[in-house]
Amino acid sequence: MQKEKPFSLFILSVLIIIIIMVPGSDGQSLINSSCKTFSKNDPNIDYNFCTTSLQAAPASQCATRQGLGTIAIRLIRYNVTDTRCHVKQLLKNRKWDPYVRQCLSDCLELYSDAIPSVKAAMKHFNTRRFDDANIEISSIMEASTTCEDGFKERQGVVSPLSKRNGDTFQLSAVALSVMRMIQTESG
Repeated sequence: MQKEKPFSLFILSVLIIIIIMVPGSDGQSLINSSCKTFSKNDPNIDYNFCTTSLQAAPASQCATRQGLGTIAIRLIRYNVTDTRCHVKQLLKNRKWDPYVRQCLSDCLELYSDAIPSVKAAMKHFNTRRFDDANIEISSIMEASTTCEDGFKERQGVVSPLSKRNGDTFQLSAVALSVMRMIQTESG
């Protein structure tokens, strides 16, 4: 009888893990189907990036379409705020060549300006003023591109912000796709 207990506990543990890990919620399937559509319709959106980003957010498993929009914009805000902080930290390092330092300063300004834009985008999104939210999010996409392009203007310079700029751009593309989906369905 003693040998059966560990085996029973093992089976119970495996069942619990399977139940926890099996994606079966409506939010999960909404994220998967939405990201599949977004990545098919927009070359700027990678399916895995979209699903991973949205699924990582609290409450995403039971999110509605409107909830996905809120999550996407919130992710942009976190990303923009964190990137701004990261740039400030990079600028504390004196090792940068003057050109790179200037690029970082430009990026700091761009990301600083993006913070009120993302807040305005959320406000517009929540009041279903999608065109206004679209303008704000598009300006954030432009900021990430402008930041990255600044480094590319000089041969041999590598941006220390490439991944962050790419993430900001892609998160913004996801938010725009969510808004387009909501508008299409309610229009």
